[in-house]
Amino acid sequence: MYKIVSRLLIYSDMPQDTILMQMADIIRRMDDGTQTKEELVSRVFVQIKHLLQVATDYGFDRNLWHNYLTFILITSENPFSITCEKVGASEGSVNFFAKGDFRAFMDLFGYDFSRLEQYLNIDCFSRISHYRAIGKKDLMYNKNVSEKVRALSEKLETAQNEDDFFDYVTGFYKAYGVGMFGLNKAFRIREKFDGGVEFIAINNMDTVMLDDLIGYEIQKKKLIDNTTAFVEGRKANNVLLFGDSGTGKSTSVKAIVNEFYDRGLRMIEIYKHQFKDLSSVIAQIKNRNYRFVIYMDDLSFEEFEVEYKFLKAVIEGGVETRPDNILIYATSNRRHLIKENWSDRDDMEHENGMHRSDTMEEKLSLVNRFGVTINYSKPTQKEYFNIVIGLARRAGVLMPDEELKLEANR
Repeated sequence: MYKIVSRLLIYSDMPQDTILMQMADIIRRMDDGTQTKEELVSRVFVQIKHLLQVATDYGFDRNLWHNYLTFILITSENPFSITCEKVGASEGSVNFFAKGDFRAFMDLFGYDFSRLEQYLNIDCFSRISHYRAIGKKDLMYNKNVSEKVRALSEKLETAQNEDDFFDYVTGFYKAYGVGMFGLNKAFRIREKFDGGVEFIAINNMDTVMLDDLIGYEIQKKKLIDNTTAFVEGRKANNVLLFGDSGTGKSTSVKAIVNEFYDRGLRMIEIYKHQFKDLSSVIAQIKNRNYRFVIYMDDLSFEEFEVEYKFLKAVIEGGVETRPDNILIYATSNRRHLIKENWSDRDDMEHENGMHRSDTMEEKLSLVNRFGVTINYSKPTQKEYFNIVIGLARRAGVLMPDEELKLEANR
C-alpha cells in the first residue's frame, strides 16, 4: 500500500495521521520488520476505531474502506478539484497526472488486506468490507454527506479503468463541488490560533421547508424571489427580516437554505462578536462556485456597541467591493437594529462636540444598507386561527374548528 500511496501526486497532500497514511505505514513496518506483531495489531485497531468513528459520523455502510477512500476524493481541495468544481473537466495536461492518481486510487479500492490479516491473525478488514450499519435517526449523522459518499463509492466500484474513474469523480465535482462546501449546507466559523478563520459544518440543521411555515405568504414570496435572483446570477439584495419573536424569521432563512441547496446556495452563520472576521470570511469564499448567504440571527446593537461598523463597512464595500456570490441575510426583533434612547433624539451636543443626532443617524443608516426588508408581525386573530387549524390538520388532529379555536385561545 505504501508503494501505491507514494504514486499520488495531486492528492498526495494528506497529513500523516490520516487513516490512509497510517495504514500505509503499518504495512511498510510489517514488510521491513521494524515493529512487533503486538505493536502492529495495536496500531491497526486504532485505525479501525477511527474508521468506525468516521463511518458513524457520516452513516457509511457496506464497504467502509471504499466509502472512506471516496470521502478523501470528494473532500480534497486542490487546484484540479476546485477547477473541476467551477468548469468541469477540461482538456489539459493536468488530466494526465489526475488519471495517474486515479489509477492509484483504483489499486487502493482493490487492495487485498488478507496478507496483513493472516500475518497478524485478525479479520477486521474482512468485516468492514461487508459492513451493516445500525439504523440511526437523521440528526445523529450527516445524512446529506452519507448519501453522496455511498452513491459515488458504489459508482467507483464499477469503474473499468482510470478513464471511467476520472469521469465519475470529475462529474461529481461539477455537480456538487468539492470539500466541505460541496457536501454541507451550513457552517459556523471559528477563529484559528494562527489568525484567520476556519469553517465548521453544521451537521444537524433543521430540515424545515417553506411549506412547513403556515401563513406569511407575502413574506415568503419576497424571500424566495430575492434568493432565486441570487442563485441565478441576477441582481439581488441583502435582506433584513424583522418583527416579533416567534413569528418564523429564523425558520424562513433555514428553509431557504434547504430549498436552494441543490442550486448551489450555502449559509454561513456569524455571531456579533465575529463581525471583525467578516473580511477574512469573504476572502475565503469569494472565488468558490457557490452562492453564500452570511446569516446573522437576532441582530441588534446596544448603544455602546460598535460592531455594527464592521458590518456596515462590509455591506457598503471599502476598497474591495462585496463579491457577487455573497449576500447578507439578518433577522432582528428591532426594526432599526439598534436600541434607541431618548438621549439619542436630543440635539444637545456631546462633550466632544459631536451631535447626538449625528450618532443616531449613523446607527440608523445601517438598516438602509439592506435592500429588502421583510416584516414578520404577530398574526391577527384570524391568521392565528388559520395557523392553529393548519398545524392541527397536518398533525392529524380531527377536533372541530370551533373547538380548536376555543382551546387555542385558552
